[in-house]
Amino acid sequence: MLAMIGGSGVYNIDGLANTRWVKVDSPFGAPSDELLLGELDGQPLAFLPRHGRGHRIPPSEINYRANIDALKRAGATQIISVSAVGSLRAELPPGMFVIVDQFIDRTLARAKSFFRTGLVAHVSMAHPVCARLGDGIEAAARAMQIQYVRGGTCLVMEGPQFSTLAESELYRAWRCDVIGMTNMPEAKLAREAELCYATIAMVTDYDCWHPEHDAVTVDMVVKTVQANAGRARTLLKSAVPKVVQAPASVCPHGCQRALEYALITPPEARDANVIKTLEAVAGRVLHSHPTSGAIE
Repeated sequence: MLAMIGGSGVYNIDGLANTRWVKVDSPFGAPSDELLLGELDGQPLAFLPRHGRGHRIPPSEINYRANIDALKRAGATQIISVSAVGSLRAELPPGMFVIVDQFIDRTLARAKSFFRTGLVAHVSMAHPVCARLGDGIEAAARAMQIQYVRGGTCLVMEGPQFSTLAESELYRAWRCDVIGMTNMPEAKLAREAELCYATIAMVTDYDCWHPEHDAVTVDMVVKTVQANAGRARTLLKSAVPKVVQAPASVCPHGCQRALEYALITPPEARDANVIKTLEAVAGRVLHSHPTSGAIE
């Protein structure tokens, strides 16, 4: 199943059938909202409003763990995330779509791992997005002849305030391309859950660094998102058949094997209560390979 995370405007895809809102419980608490399940040309899809319907939840209070856990419990094997971002480059104007491939995580107050005392794991984040999903998204964008860039680094800040000018210039000096508030720890948790993950970043503004443009405002972001919502929906619809052509279980980039050698706590030292919370996220390695990666 392909899952999509984003704003409410993303879900009004033409042809989406058999839709229903479904509540999925998670041991990590309440997800942002119920999941909207449906089918597009026979392909099952799941949608999750990242901020909840009505945009009620700020970035720092999103329960990212519950969101990812709930999607996996619902059967998701791959996720396309859609996020509004600010541009840190003149050549990435508002309206541009960026298929991000790297992140710098500057968030501070968010739970970033499913694992904790009682069962420790360390996954690789060297390549935080699935190139297979990126290929499918790029093919769809190219066919649509929309403005897009493949590759780029997204600085994820804590928020909810926008950047100071000094911060914006610092991130530009770090060679970041766009800035947002929501892709971390979302991408890290998707990796721990062994889900393919990719991000479509929609540029809405120039943050506050550009001398010829006003500093970002909510009104500016909303207007640009609304103007691009139709293109975003069409892009997602066009990407679906391209990203599901090959079963996600055989992803050549190993997303579904991320935990293969990540568990470091030996079986006899693992906390049974922690294991219970990880049934959806890590059940494959906990039951199929109980000693994989453990240090004895």
